Amino acid sequence: MSDTTALRLAPASTLFGRLMALVDRLLMANARIADRNGDPPYFGL
Repeated sequence: MSDTTALRLAPASTLFGRLMALVDRLLMANARIADRNGDPPYFGL
């Protein structure tokens, strides 16, 4: 039996949900770039 599970979530269909998904993608991209450069990533806005 696998120790991990996958949870399927419905796509964000509201305008607020889409905005939050966009902000999340931007923050994650910023964290990946900071990690690649060896800098500590900044979390939040």
